[in-house]
Amino acid sequence: MSKVAAFLSGRRTRWVVVGFWLIVVAALLPFQKLTDVESNDASAWLPKNAESVSVVQRAAALLPNDTVPGVVVYDRGGQALTDADLAKVTADAAAFRGVENVTGEIAPPVRSGDGQAIQLVVNLHVPQDGWAGLGKSVDRMIELAKHDDQGLSVHVTGAGGYAADSGKVFTQGGSLMLITLLIVIVILLAAYRSPVLVLRPLFAAGVALAVAQGVVYLLAKHAGLTVNAQSSFILTVLVFGAATDYALLLIARYRQELRRRENPNAAMAEAWYRSAEAILASAATVTVSMLVLLFAHLGSTQGLGPVCAVGILSSVLVMTTLLPARLVRGPWMWTLWRKTNGRWVFWPVMPEYGSVDPTESGLWAKIGDWVAVRPRRVWIAATLVLVALALGITGLRADGVPDRHSLTKTTQAMVGADVLDKHFVAGAGDPVYILTRADAADQVRAAVATVNGVIVPATPPLVKDGTAMIAVTLTDSPDSAAAIATVGEIRDAVHRIPNAEAEVGGSTAVKKDMEDAAARDSRVLVPVILLVVFLILALLLRAIVAPLLLIATVVVSFAATMGISALVFNHVFHFAGADASFPLMAFTFLVALGVDYNIFLVTRIREETERHGARRGALIGLSATGGVITSAGLVLAGTFAALGSIPMTFAAELGFTVALGVLIDTFIVRSVVVTALALDFDRYLWWPSKLFRSGPSATEPEPADSDEQVAPQPSVV
Repeated sequence: MSKVAAFLSGRRTRWVVVGFWLIVVAALLPFQKLTDVESNDASAWLPKNAESVSVVQRAAALLPNDTVPGVVVYDRGGQALTDADLAKVTADAAAFRGVENVTGEIAPPVRSGDGQAIQLVVNLHVPQDGWAGLGKSVDRMIELAKHDDQGLSVHVTGAGGYAADSGKVFTQGGSLMLITLLIVIVILLAAYRSPVLVLRPLFAAGVALAVAQGVVYLLAKHAGLTVNAQSSFILTVLVFGAATDYALLLIARYRQELRRRENPNAAMAEAWYRSAEAILASAATVTVSMLVLLFAHLGSTQGLGPVCAVGILSSVLVMTTLLPARLVRGPWMWTLWRKTNGRWVFWPVMPEYGSVDPTESGLWAKIGDWVAVRPRRVWIAATLVLVALALGITGLRADGVPDRHSLTKTTQAMVGADVLDKHFVAGAGDPVYILTRADAADQVRAAVATVNGVIVPATPPLVKDGTAMIAVTLTDSPDSAAAIATVGEIRDAVHRIPNAEAEVGGSTAVKKDMEDAAARDSRVLVPVILLVVFLILALLLRAIVAPLLLIATVVVSFAATMGISALVFNHVFHFAGADASFPLMAFTFLVALGVDYNIFLVTRIREETERHGARRGALIGLSATGGVITSAGLVLAGTFAALGSIPMTFAAELGFTVALGVLIDTFIVRSVVVTALALDFDRYLWWPSKLFRSGPSATEPEPADSDEQVAPQPSVV
């Protein structure tokens, strides 16, 4: 470790590090185009053995592949439509055949029973550019329909309309990047008050993001990794948040060492040596937790794990190699660099050699003194408050979000869905497809007819090569919970028919399979993630009690966060629900990232305990890391909060929850609860390690290559 530290901060070797990363970025620049490999079709996220996926494969000979229905609905705001309006719609149907991605025959327009609306079902082929291409086709259809409309309103809804609206939302990655950058800049300026220093971690974070995006692109292109727009957004905020966190920890230790060492290269070597273990352990915890998602059944969750793992690995590699080299490298104004003895990067608040570290008597030292008076009362009271907040989790509705509520703004597809529900059967235009053996088609039709909420058409099924396809209409909206429940009943009914080989598909069936897979993933992966985190902490801290307590605090923090989030979602934002995969996503991020800050704190407590004993070590650890961990928490919370700028319900909910959880963990759990536990458990926190058995060491060994003169420092406590 000490040799690596010396290499990264050496006067000549640091240029090797900078050159290496410049070559890597140049090599990966052609692959900064994740949108080219995104799979945003919901069926592509499902397990390969899902029933709805099997239906898509079996129906390839009966229906055009990779198609979604777009329901074009016309109305005059409650007025009866005329024969001229019907003729206009018929002419539009002919014009739609020439629109790119429109495929198959277009059925004649259907007038509603009240005569106030007309619907037209158009099948849309999903192009290579995914939902973005569908958006262009839908826009063209609306443009044609509005030509000479004579006051007739037109909307494209259904699966095709919602996909088109979502595709437009997913093009807002540039604005997300800008907002994330601004948040990081503001927080770094507030933390360090140095415009020069801010540029260093920002540059390194940009390098980390470029590396991550290039690697993810190659994995998606050549290794079958599932990438969608959601994982692309999360990658951006995760890299900027995590990379800046690692940078803050390293910079804070570097600034402390500059007060103890006159040579900035030696100070950086010592700072890297002391902070690398915590940074690498933190990154390992998050990375392994994310890789556990590879065992998910839901394809979108399974793909998100490696994407985030790549982001964390690129962040930690860049921040522990490129950033140290950049911090000790002199600016163009060489005279100013020499005049400030290498401290110019912190201008105008430069740490002077031999000066007292302000954290020794700062806010966090005072908080530590307050907690130390009655630590047991403090952690019990704080835990009870968190448990009370967690009671709100009973109101969390994580059973899926209807398509019409999947975005946080009103779109033309949502308006069209309201018109469709008002004048037609809710499931019209988006049927449930049942595939069965041709000789069992009559039995299947009869069984389906017994299910409530289903309209079986009188027309005979489509038959080809011994397979029959029956399309039935649901009386409930295809994206509703009632419709999803009806699909379950249809499956139960047709599966009971012997030798029918009946399977149920369609967009509603896809939603049901996604919810079932997400529920399974939460049940199976949550305990696995907890076990993985415990093992990493046990290896890092060489103890059992401390890891168990840290995991307990993070779980309580997660529960409190979810309780508050449920209340806010239901009564402030009035969201219609949460995605079925939302609890697992929130748990993975909050547990992994929450343990991050506990690692930063507890590794420093462990270091100081070896010098000063358990009680003083806890207080010194809090005072030394309080400021930097608070800044890191604000950065990470701010970057995830930036997801709220995307008008998508899932992004807003995940961003709010992770940001809130990070703040709770930073300001309550880590600073109050963990510190109080460390003080209360004293040396028993480190059972069964040598710290528990033998107490504090008299001295602390220095790195093997450290021969720099160290300035004497006053006692911290």
